[in-house]
Parts: sequence; C-alpha cells; structure tokens
Amino acid sequence: MTSRALFPFRSSDTSSNAGSAQPHLIVREGLVDAARLSIVRGSKSFASASRLFDLKTRERVWLLYAWSRACDDIADAQDHGHALGELTRPGTRLASIRMLTRQALSGELTNHAAFDALFVLARETGITQAMADDVIAGFALDAAGWRPRTEADMLRYCYHVAGAVGVMMAVVMGVSPDDEETLDRACDLGLAFQLSNIARDVFEDDAAGRCYLPADWLEELAIPPGEITAPDHREGLVTLVHRLSALVATYEASARVGAARLSFRQRWAVLSASGIYGAIARKVSRLGARAWDRRVRTGKLAKAGFILRGLLQSIVAPRAAPVPEWSRRELAALAREADAHQADM
Repeated sequence: MTSRALFPFRSSDTSSNAGSAQPHLIVREGLVDAARLSIVRGSKSFASASRLFDLKTRERVWLLYAWSRACDDIADAQDHGHALGELTRPGTRLASIRMLTRQALSGELTNHAAFDALFVLARETGITQAMADDVIAGFALDAAGWRPRTEADMLRYCYHVAGAVGVMMAVVMGVSPDDEETLDRACDLGLAFQLSNIARDVFEDDAAGRCYLPADWLEELAIPPGEITAPDHREGLVTLVHRLSALVATYEASARVGAARLSFRQRWAVLSASGIYGAIARKVSRLGARAWDRRVRTGKLAKAGFILRGLLQSIVAPRAAPVPEWSRRELAALAREADAHQADM
C-alpha cells in the first residue's frame, strides 16, 4: 500500500480571495497512482523495469516520468507518446511547459497532476529548476524548428530531451548533485535511450517534418534534405542506423560503469531498462531495410530475459569502458556556447 502524505501548496488562483494565497492540501498517494498509470500507458518498457526499484524509489521514478511524459505530450500534441497531433503554435505549448514547471517548483498548485507531481518530487529530492530547464531546452529546439548539423549537435539535442532526464533520475535515486562522475554516466544512459528512439522513429519524425540525423551524415551518403525515407535512399538510411546503433552501444557501456555505483535494486532496474530499451536500436539495425515496416517493440518474453540479464549484470562488476567523446559536461558546455551565440545574433 502506498504511503499517504499531505503537502501544502501556495495557490496561484486569486479568483476567490484576491491578494491572499490560500493553502491547498494534495494527497501524494493520488499523484503516485496517476503517475503509475501514466508510465504504464506511455512506456511498458520503463514500467517493467521500474518494478525492480524499492518502493520509495519506484514511486519517485513514476513521478518523474509523469512530468517528463506530460512535457513531451504538450510539446508534440500527443497522448502518452502515441500519434503526433497537429504541431501548431509550438511557442504557446513551450510557454505552457515552462509556466507549469516553474509554478510546480515554486510550490504553486497547477491543477495538473504531472506538474504537481514534480513539486512533490522536488520537495523529496534534490531536483532543481536548473535541471528541469535543461530538459525544457530540448523542447525549445523543436519549437524553433532546429535541425542538427553535426553528430555533436544531435547529441546535444539528445542531452536535453533524455540525458538531462537521466541526471534527474540519478538524483531521484539518491545520487548527490555533486557526484559529477555518476551523473555523467546517468546522462550517458539517457543519450543511449534517445539515440534508440531516433533510429526507430525516422519515418514518424519525417512525417512530422522533423529529422534528427545530422545533416553532414546525410551529405556523406548523398541523401538530400526531405528525402530520407525515399525508397532510393533506403540503403543509405540503413547505413546511418548501423552508425546510430554503434553509438548506442558506446553510451550503454559507459552507463553500466556508472550503474555499479548504485544500490543493488537500483542497479538491477537501471541495467534491465538499458537492456530492454537498447534492444530497440539493435533490432532496428538488425532488420535493415525492413526496420520501419511497423513500429519496433521489445516483447514480453524478451523483457523478461533482459530483466534476468540485468540481475546477472548487477552482481558482476562491469567491464571497463571508455568515456564517450561527448558526455554530459561536454554537451552542457556545447549548449552554453550555442545559447551565447544565439544571444549575440
């Protein structure tokens, strides 16, 4: 049974008592239940892995997922990551994400369960506005119609929309915000997840007018802009996906080294999630030209196998792995440089 706790909020609603903030009580249990339903609807892979956490960590992971899922859904007019909606007024949707997140982290009632969950999470852990802003910066890139020119650009986008979530996840699991090495490795796992998404969703992204493969990769294989899914370029696309899959493997190996610093159950859950989600990129790469005939998923039996494998990996010390060229601190510096350049324009 989930423990019950009440949290006070400051209301931003002044309709009934202008000039005075009224206290609100919200039941943590209800937010946790809503977050649990959100992760089950939005990602069966993450839902499966999350069951391996201890109760306290599991609930906090659900709360974080609910916020990140809601941000994604608002940005892309989706319902739990399913079919993209009409991508109009991106600036308005981005402004809503920023406003609701800021309200939640300042202790104001948002009347949106996923953002109220973020407030509870911030009270219980070391989640900060700066961490949330790192994630929201990825949605800002999409809203601006940004496209990656280089591999580093692609990884910077992955850092914002997934690597920064990995950092928040590590803090939720009790990693100190000052533990730079472990946070770097947590970010690497998020990067691996997002690179897998890019490989799987090439056709879906193209239909929405988006492309997250670097422009210089496409130029190397003479694939013109806007023609990435054309039948004539399918062989080249397969080559690029093999390249993505190799990057996924690099970041997964680095993340496993960081997972060794976690407690046993946390380590088991993280390594299981890595196997379950990493299988997506490997399967897309293995299927070659048939990879996009239907959406690639990891089946229940395969998930069970990865959970068992995660158990074994959590017992055995990981092999040494090289630190990727582009990891959290390098990508954060790249993002700051890009922001400074944009401000000067």
